Amino acid sequence: MLKKRDLHDSHTLYELMTHPDVFPFVRNKADSYEEFLFITKQTIEAEERGELISRTILDEWGTPIGTINLFDIEDRAGFLGTWLGKEYHGKGYNSPAKEAFFQELFYEIGIETVFMRIRKVNIRSIKAAEKLPYVVKANDTRTSIYEQLNANGEVYDLYEIPKDLYSFHLLRNGSVQTDTSHLLEA
Repeated sequence: MLKKRDLHDSHTLYELMTHPDVFPFVRNKADSYEEFLFITKQTIEAEERGELISRTILDEWGTPIGTINLFDIEDRAGFLGTWLGKEYHGKGYNSPAKEAFFQELFYEIGIETVFMRIRKVNIRSIKAAEKLPYVVKANDTRTSIYEQLNANGEVYDLYEIPKDLYSFHLLRNGSVQTDTSHLLEA
């Protein structure tokens, strides 16, 4: 469902990104295919330097349908950025992509906190975030970050996904397999 960013996916992703329902909510906008190629190359290089983590979201046939990223990584925390092509909205791709990405971030890479800044006018993303049982609205608990995001006016809501709350969610729902075979030995 996820793979590392690859220049070969650029044409498909660029076409999906330019849809008017998607483009305003993409962090790294490109006004031409050539610019998108350049940004993708920069993204791949930034990941190699440890500045961000970026994955292409794939459908069940391996076709690129969007991207999921962790930007501004600092102190084992970063900001999530996700977009899907318009024709993939509401088809059940968002949650599994986030789950796979969080698994990698928290248990393979060592990230402790994922933040989400969501424009207050982006009702679709706010509803999607608030459906997730491990997401906490952090406007009041992370006031310094919230104020920094909104230094030029109230534009964003801030959400937080702490590793411990995500892990608790997985344990509660049986998604984490624990090895109990040693308990059966006598």
